[in-house]
Amino acid sequence: MNSADVIIIGSGQGGVPLATELATRGKRVALFERGKLGGSCINNGCTPSKAFLAAAHSAGRARRAKRLGVDATVDVDFPQVMERVRSIVRSFSDGTRRRLAEAGVEVIQAEAAFTGERIVSGAGIEVTAPVIVINTGTSADIPAVPGLADTPCLTNATFFNQTKLPQRLLVIGGGYIGLELGQGMARVGSTVHVFHRNERVANNEEADVSALLQESLVEDGIELHLDTCLDAVSYAGGVFKVQTQNESVEGEQLLVATGRKPNTAALHAGASGIALDKRGYVAVDAQFRTSCAGVYAIGDVCGQPAFTHVSWEDHRRLLSILDGGNRTRDDRAFGYAMYTEPQVGRVGLTYDQACARGINARRATVRLDSVARAIEWGEERGFYRIVIDADTDKIIGATLVGYEAAELVHVLLAHIQCGSTWHVLDESVHVHPTYAEAFPGLARLFASQIPEDEPICAAAAP
Repeated sequence: MNSADVIIIGSGQGGVPLATELATRGKRVALFERGKLGGSCINNGCTPSKAFLAAAHSAGRARRAKRLGVDATVDVDFPQVMERVRSIVRSFSDGTRRRLAEAGVEVIQAEAAFTGERIVSGAGIEVTAPVIVINTGTSADIPAVPGLADTPCLTNATFFNQTKLPQRLLVIGGGYIGLELGQGMARVGSTVHVFHRNERVANNEEADVSALLQESLVEDGIELHLDTCLDAVSYAGGVFKVQTQNESVEGEQLLVATGRKPNTAALHAGASGIALDKRGYVAVDAQFRTSCAGVYAIGDVCGQPAFTHVSWEDHRRLLSILDGGNRTRDDRAFGYAMYTEPQVGRVGLTYDQACARGINARRATVRLDSVARAIEWGEERGFYRIVIDADTDKIIGATLVGYEAAELVHVLLAHIQCGSTWHVLDESVHVHPTYAEAFPGLARLFASQIPEDEPICAAAAP
């Protein structure tokens, strides 16, 4: 049996920086990876999806430029788009391999399984260590729709292998993966149908966020089948058929994006006394400790939000904990984004979430069609909203919908992390003309006595 100081299972965006940092410190680190190095983000998540959307949204914006007086003919070379996506993935994955090698991390290309207490095996190699970190992530969860499992449907893991543009794409799921890729495919030339069991897309967001997204998706020619349950799915002659209670819809490709499940089935966690919760996620405490001493889990495999930046921050949290620090899994302001058009940027609490926690919350909202920069650039669809704790005046949440909202949300994230009140934002001098120029004026609305039970709308344009 081989021994190491640390074993890391999974080369995602938490596992790789953790492995390289510990190896640089002189630790003997063994890393097990069953697939391509880099985890979901590099291979079938953030990297390929945003590279794909770069082309898709460029095409969409070019077509929409007619409202600015620019009439463009757009021709999308889908095979070239997808080859560019795959070339970026290969480059990033190769970079990960070099990074691990240069740090001196022993990479074992095998599916790992526990065979004893703090003993991990794969490809005939057995390694033990006093510290083990599980970073195996999640994968697409295929719903129990009759016939679906027997079809060659796409998931985010196989979507980017496409080389031919499907005339028709069917999407099951109206969350961020289904909407991003569905809208992207519509913009590169497919006819897209989205099936969603809820009455609105992105139903975890506020209702007016969903409404704006639906408006944009329909404008892109996407047909939304909402509040819809699927009776069956079949595949024959190169065509998928989705059957609901009221209709039957066909397409050359079918993307399933209905949720995620933890990659723990092959771990045999029980062999090391590691408990899983009822959904199969690794059960951890606030400092990522499992039920087995010396074994930790980070990222979405332990139920953390399924975002790269969360997993990456988890590696910094765990490093601090291993060094005797007191960091915890929820000790930073949490933000995320949806890369549809319009984009959605979120941080902290919504108004309803704050009220549910018993916080004396207020909110203020400004529509983009009253923001000078948005008008000038013809990007008026969207709004900015800030939520505060009225007892402390601290900013506790923000929802941004609009052009480059994923970038703009960091302004509010920084204020929330620093404990700023709305007064600090009000007193800031933001550059004119910018989208972020609207934020001080938005904060200034809290000086008014307008009732907080309805969003406040204020004009920022001259």
